[in-house]
Amino acid sequence: MPSSLPRSPADSPVRRLTPGDLVACADLCEDRGWSRDEHRWGLLLAAGTAYGMDDPGGKGLMATCVVTSYGSRLAAIGMLLVAKRYARQGIGRRLMDHVMAETGDTPLSLYATSAGRPLYEQLGFTTVGRTERITGILRPTGDRSSTVSVRPAAAEDLRTLVQLDAEVFGTDRTHVLTRLPAYADHIRVAEDGGDLVGYAATWPSAGTQVIGPLIARDTATARELVTSLAGTTDHPLRTDVDARHSELLDWFKECGLQFGPTTTLMVRGALGLPGDWSRRYAPLTVAMG
Repeated sequence: MPSSLPRSPADSPVRRLTPGDLVACADLCEDRGWSRDEHRWGLLLAAGTAYGMDDPGGKGLMATCVVTSYGSRLAAIGMLLVAKRYARQGIGRRLMDHVMAETGDTPLSLYATSAGRPLYEQLGFTTVGRTERITGILRPTGDRSSTVSVRPAAAEDLRTLVQLDAEVFGTDRTHVLTRLPAYADHIRVAEDGGDLVGYAATWPSAGTQVIGPLIARDTATARELVTSLAGTTDHPLRTDVDARHSELLDWFKECGLQFGPTTTLMVRGALGLPGDWSRRYAPLTVAMG
């Protein structure tokens, strides 16, 4: 009698995930040795399109992947996770093949770990940059003279903030940023002469406060935003900074923060990310861009 079960786990069907899958997604993170991060999963499932493969043995999810679309110019891929018990069985590639078929000709971006990078290279992704993870308690030092003023964001700032974000990221991220006030613990904006020249947010993750996005006119503005946000918490800070911003990275080191693992920024179907990298210091999360 023919069996209805897939011949191998990689032959299992891919389905769309919903907010009802949040706990199963967090369980899979825990299986991989990551924090559960249900807070982040809530945003990803609401603002992105999540795909998953159910464990043939009935033990929750076998794999996940999230696509956050920014129109026809870019879609960001994140949270490609495969349960340890199904590692090296072609499941990650199967899920990525499905995602690429779904996104068609839209350029794709992702942040790759050293373990995931070989797969992405096989799938046609190329390296365009890298990020440095920074963690620790900020102890500001040195000259912080700046012409900008930093204050908590207000509801009436959202429209201008979205406009600035579109300039810097080169895509319309309204569907993500309108969720930021509910997602973030704190949002700060930087102004100079009444003009908004930067913004940043913090949100909770695994006992830290993650800084992201971090958009600023220059390094001095970025430092003011970070310092303001650091004053709102006793928890360690964490952020992933574009490695080209060496001046800000040097300042973090001077302030006592530690360097952690790096991730590789990769794209497929484009020469690089749209927008202005010189003002883009840190993404919202490496799972979303």
